[in-house]
Amino acid sequence: MSEAPDMTTMTPVFPGSTDAAGRPATLGVLGGGQLGRMLVHAAQRLGYRTAVLEPDPQSPAGLVSHHHIQTNYDDPTGLVQLADLCQAITTEFENVPAAVLHTLAQARPVAPAAAAVAIAQDRIEEKAHFAACAAVSGVTCAPYAVLETQAQLQAVQNERPDLLPGILKTARLGYDGKGQIRVKTAAELTAAWAELGGVACVLEKMLPLTAECSVLVARGWDGQVVSFAPQRNVHVAGILAVTHAYEGALPPALADQARAAAVAIAGHIGYVGVLCVEFFVVADGSEQGQLIVNEMAPRPHNSGHYTLDACDASQFDLQVHTMAGLPLLPPRQHSPAIMLNLLGDVWLDTQGQPQEPDWTAVLALPGAHLHLYGKQQARAGRKMGHLTITGSAVAGVRTVARQAAALLGLPGQDDI
Repeated sequence: MSEAPDMTTMTPVFPGSTDAAGRPATLGVLGGGQLGRMLVHAAQRLGYRTAVLEPDPQSPAGLVSHHHIQTNYDDPTGLVQLADLCQAITTEFENVPAAVLHTLAQARPVAPAAAAVAIAQDRIEEKAHFAACAAVSGVTCAPYAVLETQAQLQAVQNERPDLLPGILKTARLGYDGKGQIRVKTAAELTAAWAELGGVACVLEKMLPLTAECSVLVARGWDGQVVSFAPQRNVHVAGILAVTHAYEGALPPALADQARAAAVAIAGHIGYVGVLCVEFFVVADGSEQGQLIVNEMAPRPHNSGHYTLDACDASQFDLQVHTMAGLPLLPPRQHSPAIMLNLLGDVWLDTQGQPQEPDWTAVLALPGAHLHLYGKQQARAGRKMGHLTITGSAVAGVRTVARQAAALLGLPGQDDI
């Protein structure tokens, strides 16, 4: 790897340019999932070449990239190859070892930085970050306690009964509802911690939720920030099912507060890249409810997939712009949209046998945009694609989205 770059004076990597050796501008991605695939498409549309480092030979992103480095994320040879090929590098999911990003940053611009990804990898660190910037963000997280030892477990049971009922969450490697157990009593808490293997956890107080929402922020190397309007999300069994993205999906004052809070949370750590911040809306007796920050993802997010079809610049376009040092313009949404997640269940009948979805009927719906991720095997709960419905009016979009959900047997139809 070459000498470490000076991040304070980063030179933009323009599409179609070449490096000193005459090689075309290439952007690198750690991870080969669907987020990487959509990022690769965005980069290629601008004219960049792409390189993906991912061990799976059939990964969605690896299959469509110019280069697929088929190694583990921490393989030294693979990392050297990625750094030599690319002028800037990002990650498509937060569980790439933060140390790997730090190593790559000695040779190339890496966005987001290792320190920011490390915060998102550990719920204990993440909640400490939210607490540290609460004064500027204006929001706080749910009441919680850290559980790493038997002594801390006993202390919670004896001194923090207010946290029950609660949700016990593993500090690391939890996503889409995994690594989470709801507990009502001290005895259930003890059993749940044992079931999770006694690993480091946080216990969060269960709150009276009225809605969930998220905000996507893009922040450049120079500190410039743009963002999308907040979207309202519906989860089923811990997995995102529906995203509502249109004016009126959230009360205006609440949406403004969420947007400002997300920008503050990104700025507090000097974040570079696309960041998604997820919030709860909690009943507090007021008309709009109280905003509580839940978690952040240092990457594009499932709830932002609608931007591919409803905005003049998608979340993946902004990720390319941030990592390459290109200008950031505020994205504009031109159509109301509802995004429906397509899990592997769509390809399985009620007996769990393979079936082909009725794409003829789905694609005949007005404003339907189908995105499949190129995964070869459908499994229950596995994200296989998404369907976005756009239109000129919210009422029409909701009607078509309900029709699509019924055709595909999707959950969350009552919330459309």
